[in-house]
Amino acid sequence: MKTAKPIRLKRAFGPVVEGEALVSTEGFSPRYDLDRWSGLISRPGHALEGHNIKDKILITPSAKGGIAAGWAFYDIRAKGIAPRAFVFGVTNPVMVQGAVFAGITITEGWSASPYDMIRTGDMVRVDPAKKTLTLISRHKARGKGK
Repeated sequence: MKTAKPIRLKRAFGPVVEGEALVSTEGFSPRYDLDRWSGLISRPGHALEGHNIKDKILITPSAKGGIAAGWAFYDIRAKGIAPRAFVFGVTNPVMVQGAVFAGITITEGWSASPYDMIRTGDMVRVDPAKKTLTLISRHKARGKGK
């Protein structure tokens, strides 16, 4: 596969991480969308309902929540169910502070829509120092319609 041009990130912090993308066009709240014991998106009707965030690169347009949502990042990291990175279109200082405290890579803003290039299951790399999100490889579909 020819390597796709990286998406430039507006802001980014944390170590370089690679992993499987978990992509949603719906915002994410660690308090209301997530079962903080299993890592499953548990809110009925959420676009990612039933998906697990553990060790994923979560790509979502926005972070939802305030102070309690920020500390939830540390909680899920301590339980071993955190994603490798949060790639937000828009976030807030509390979420950034929570991710930094928890040691989870976090980014905000992108030069191009990741939805045009990256799908759930694709392998991606987040490089905060270079402020890039890069598609590494496509997920191989398992059967018809998947």
